[in-house]
Amino acid sequence: MSHSKPISMPNTMSESPSTRQRRLPLLVTSFLLLAGSGALVAQSPASSVVSARPAPSEPVAKLFEMVRSEFDGDRAKQTVAYVEQRWRVPGNTGFDESIHYVADRLREAGYVPEDSAPPGARLTYRVESRPMTRDTWEPEDASLTIVGQARPLLRWATNRNMLTINSASTPAEGVEAEVVDVGQGRPEDFANRDVRGKIAFADGGGRIGGIYSEAVGKHGAIGVLSYSMPAYTRPEVNQTSIQFSSIPAGNDGWGILLSYAAREELRRAMAAGPVRVRVMTKARSWRANELTVIADVHGDREPDERFVLSAHVQEPGANDNASGVGAQTEIARVLAKLVSEGRVSPARTITMLWGDEIKSTRDYLAADSVRTSGVRWGMSLDMVGEDTDRTGGTFLIEKMPDPSAVWTRGDDRHSEWGGRPLRIEDIRPHYFNDLVLSRALDQSAATGWVVRTNPFEGGSDHTPFLTAGKPGLLLWHFTDQFYHTDRDRLEMVSPQSLKNVGTTALVTALELTTASGPMARSVVGDIERAALERLAVEEALSRAAVAAGKPRAEEELILRTWTRYYVDALAATEDVQLGGSDEGTRAAIAAAVAKVEARGAAALGSLGR
Repeated sequence: MSHSKPISMPNTMSESPSTRQRRLPLLVTSFLLLAGSGALVAQSPASSVVSARPAPSEPVAKLFEMVRSEFDGDRAKQTVAYVEQRWRVPGNTGFDESIHYVADRLREAGYVPEDSAPPGARLTYRVESRPMTRDTWEPEDASLTIVGQARPLLRWATNRNMLTINSASTPAEGVEAEVVDVGQGRPEDFANRDVRGKIAFADGGGRIGGIYSEAVGKHGAIGVLSYSMPAYTRPEVNQTSIQFSSIPAGNDGWGILLSYAAREELRRAMAAGPVRVRVMTKARSWRANELTVIADVHGDREPDERFVLSAHVQEPGANDNASGVGAQTEIARVLAKLVSEGRVSPARTITMLWGDEIKSTRDYLAADSVRTSGVRWGMSLDMVGEDTDRTGGTFLIEKMPDPSAVWTRGDDRHSEWGGRPLRIEDIRPHYFNDLVLSRALDQSAATGWVVRTNPFEGGSDHTPFLTAGKPGLLLWHFTDQFYHTDRDRLEMVSPQSLKNVGTTALVTALELTTASGPMARSVVGDIERAALERLAVEEALSRAAVAAGKPRAEEELILRTWTRYYVDALAATEDVQLGGSDEGTRAAIAAAVAKVEARGAAALGSLGR
């Protein structure tokens, strides 16, 4: 998962329901399955609303039965094991090997190359290649040694994130220079500090790219040492962890990232007097093409309508994001088996992308406007395989912007990855988030899996879908104490997590691509239940807020917004059924809307005057 700026989102709350229902997905509070109780508790400080969770509808239950019997978490982890060994940025050896490994698995599963597929082939794939606008980069070796000490402070063999992306090679014997403390590496920190021909050491500052530009680009340093580990990585405990980062491309210098232990040892040495270090780096850069694998399970009735799954290959970790690659590759295998055996036949197309995070998905959506007009749902698989006992992460569904991203309260909370309050105008009323949460909770009921949600934050492959006006959400884990560090290795990955997430994603995709009348009415029921649960929680929170002296008008606005959100989300379910909603589905939607409107009115009435 990459850091990125928040997306710019069109105003959908001011549109008519008929227009909004062609747009996007969203919703719900954080639910926990009470082990063995068969009940769900919507957790909030002000209330505890309990309701029995019904079993999934018969069509959905059959999908779960098929997928659970076939999805192999250990097989998914085998793909993770292959990919996580490789240091992956677009165009480099490890990235390309991972792409071709996925293509090989697709062929084994029965997918045929698109350019040689016979007419009517249901399972096809292609590998797209695009020239890159910048050179790719590949690390080969590095070391950092305090002159006078026998053992290196850091070695690439054991700290493979120590060398910043885009670093150049030193001479084979390395370079030796004095280390100069430049504080946090801010521009003002270089006043009265001579780093020309020396090595700048920044401690606790921002990203190393900016520090490098200041130290090397403006003040003549030959390289940079930097320490900056966020608190959630628990650096005092995980003392050898290093998070990967980058410096600007096209330079002759290098950046070395320090672990907590290396920072402490360097600090001790510098406290005793001037310190010289020897740095050796070895890396390659070259002009390359960016590869993307695209696999399609073509629909047999509405092939131009699509459910798109995306898993990015770049980033060097196991959970981030070899786990997404592994889960999606197993999804592709299971899909091929079920379709080939005639056990399921998607009416709409299911598309799977493996490539560069955000960019490959954005390129797919931009390449063919006619094809993109048929994209109905998008789902990002990112950091989906975590052994939560080891990493500390929790499985999360990151929702599209719903009212919880405007008013984050009760049990809703942002992850440590970061979020900001959105505007009411940013809300995207839709059923997708609640539907995916319902399927995750169905899987939870069978396995005891802990399932939670977080308000929209952005930064992965769901954002291009949203930017393109398509429903898009993220399945992931956080907070992970090994996020972006060289401790994110295979032992942090759980086959059961891969199966839980993969099963949820595939059942959701099959549900929406095979949606008969009963299936569509099941979706309506899921959204109605979620709406009533949420309005009960929000009512309790608003009543407590008013009792505490907060403005009644603000609480009324929150309740009206949630009510309208769910009314519009229910209206959007008209597009679930193949060929459009029949009379029975339209009646179910109308009845659900009436219940939600009545519940919203009752919530408002409970605030009094």
